[in-house]
Amino acid sequence: MHPAYSVIFFTTASGAGYGLIALMALFGVLNGVPLNPWFGAIGFGLGALLITGGLLSSTAHLGHPERAWRAYSQWKSSWLSREGILATATYVPLVLTAWGWIVEGSLSGPFGLFAVTLALLCVLTVYATGMIYATLRTISAWHNKRTVPVYLSFALLSGAVWFHALAQMFGYHTPMQAAIVAIGLLLVLFLKRSYWRTIDLTPGVSTPESATGLGDIGKVRLLDNPTMTETFIQREMGYSIARKHSLKLRRIAFLGYCAIPFALTLLTSEAEPMIAIPGTLAAAICVSFGVVVERWLFFAEAKHVSMLYYGAQTS
Repeated sequence: MHPAYSVIFFTTASGAGYGLIALMALFGVLNGVPLNPWFGAIGFGLGALLITGGLLSSTAHLGHPERAWRAYSQWKSSWLSREGILATATYVPLVLTAWGWIVEGSLSGPFGLFAVTLALLCVLTVYATGMIYATLRTISAWHNKRTVPVYLSFALLSGAVWFHALAQMFGYHTPMQAAIVAIGLLLVLFLKRSYWRTIDLTPGVSTPESATGLGDIGKVRLLDNPTMTETFIQREMGYSIARKHSLKLRRIAFLGYCAIPFALTLLTSEAEPMIAIPGTLAAAICVSFGVVVERWLFFAEAKHVSMLYYGAQTS
């Protein structure tokens, strides 16, 4: 698939935003951090900026962005529609939780309920985003049980490293925050390696024989190209990346979202503020860079079944 930069930014930015906001809400309601108004304003503000920027950028991938509102009507059958509804609904408890934290200075009573609801909606929205891709049977690399857990784990990790960095800046660091970062790192390490191994070793279920219905006759091969010039389908669905480049980018992504952040978190999180703050901030930036590379590969390595009609041997 052709990696659309607007969708890459959407999935990475919104994932980090939802992860950060969910952790802010949970730590706030569980008294894991003091309800400092500036800490709340910066944390919720950054999270809201990430999810809003991501959602707006996703409309750039539409042929008619002005018609995006119509997607809300298909919630019974479309995960894209459900994602839009959940993303919009999240703003209500987000505003109420931020109000309780920043203005009222309390997340008890109804504000505590708003905070828990906010965290739940953040998880459900990321889940819906993953399901958009996991339910596409036409792309075997996405249509597997690891796609959604990968999206959820990267949202947790992205949000955790930024939450950890903000907590260090305000002097609110606790071992639990570093532990959540470590859990996120271990999850993405296991799940993404498992995902890559699966798409490398498991061939697509569709073949030229099954796609044309001529399997009973024998081997099917392309005699001539369907079109004289490159079409939209070939540009969008037929993007491919060389195996050697794919492996190189996987290593770069792994260094960015796992190896370097793990070392930085381990070495700096318990250090003096002069070391801990730039260390955890660098870890957050590295994770963000690594996730962008990982998400670019997520699209670039995916093969659409329609390419079987253009000479591909497997989907």
